Amino acid sequence: MTTAIVIVLSLATVVVLGVFAAARRTRARRPVRTPPAPVEGSSPPDPAADPDFFDPRTIRVGDIVYVDAARYRATGALHCTMQGEKWTEYLLDEGARRYNWLSVEERPGEEGGPLHLEVLLWTDVPTQGMVPAKHMLIVDGVEFSPIERGTAAFRSEGTTGLPERGLLDFADYRAGDGRLLSFQRVQGGQWEASYARPLTPGSVRVDRLP
Repeated sequence: MTTAIVIVLSLATVVVLGVFAAARRTRARRPVRTPPAPVEGSSPPDPAADPDFFDPRTIRVGDIVYVDAARYRATGALHCTMQGEKWTEYLLDEGARRYNWLSVEERPGEEGGPLHLEVLLWTDVPTQGMVPAKHMLIVDGVEFSPIERGTAAFRSEGTTGLPERGLLDFADYRAGDGRLLSFQRVQGGQWEASYARPLTPGSVRVDRLP
């Protein structure tokens, strides 16, 4: 969770009204990039500077958010910090008590490269009481190796189902095919898990109420 994401975001996923597949944070997400690797001598794409792309960093609580063909409402946000790093997790309500987390973060490139935007959509995984271990885990028949674990501080905004402020424990894993898995728990609560799916900048847009 020191290496988000591809904004990434998770390195997530969801706790709301009883579903927490939570605010995801992973250094493990660094290998999964939203934008393609820049050509030597060129700059990586920046959604904030491209009028054809909506900048996910500008999402507000209350916005209607479209991810590919799915429509969500951003009901809340978690503003997270850990060892000087900052990222935001948006709780997206799909309706019928179905939720996802969208993680958004500016991340440095490999070996001190330029910043890039990392965006991840997290969906919950039914792990049936499984807890994160310091060794390899098998989930849905897939082997996941540990990447990193730690604790981040968060401040919540809007409706998230979480306290106004608190601490978030995490443990991140990655499969051989690059798939990300993250376990999360808030202030010593029950562990919940989720998978991450990286998004391209153009796959997210917003309808904003005046």
